[in-house]
Amino acid sequence: MNSWDTVFLARHGQTQWNLQRRKQGRLDSALTHDGVAQAHRHAAALQGHGIDAIFVSPLGRAVATASIINDALGLEIDVVDELAEVDHGQFSGLIDDQIDTQFPGERQRRAADKYHWQFPGGESYADAATRAASALHRIGHQPARRPLIVSHEMIGRMLQLHLLGLDPQAALARSHPHDVVFQIDPASRECHSIGPGGVSA
Repeated sequence: MNSWDTVFLARHGQTQWNLQRRKQGRLDSALTHDGVAQAHRHAAALQGHGIDAIFVSPLGRAVATASIINDALGLEIDVVDELAEVDHGQFSGLIDDQIDTQFPGERQRRAADKYHWQFPGGESYADAATRAASALHRIGHQPARRPLIVSHEMIGRMLQLHLLGLDPQAALARSHPHDVVFQIDPASRECHSIGPGGVSA
């Protein structure tokens, strides 16, 4: 990680299941029209930033987003399995009402200890933090100095935990809109946003 000048973090564009408020996790749904447009705006905004490599989650919504961005950047795309979204286990594909019917009280238990709580049959944020560290270790062994990482909101929080030196609660409090790319200086642990909501963080 010490070799990086800047790390860019992008979330995939909006998907059909995002609109429906369904838990995606390791399942997938297609980018919406707005999601495709968000990826194109990322492509335009990221030109001129000296990005020298793209690393992406293996999930389709992230690969589709990275491919659109790369049409403008013309780089190699490296799929990193550890960048996949947090595994939602038996919650995958469900909306909150269905979760409350099938798993009564589970969302309240999650709220009580969000970092260590584990999706039934899936992962916890603590699990994802370990995986995010592995992803960054793998990316850090590549020659890129200004990599772009295209992944997801939940695993993205854990990437930020490591890159910004956050404690778990601070990391969990962060949000990552579809239309914003975070520009992180790992040395100073400063984070700025590129996009319509472009503010320092």
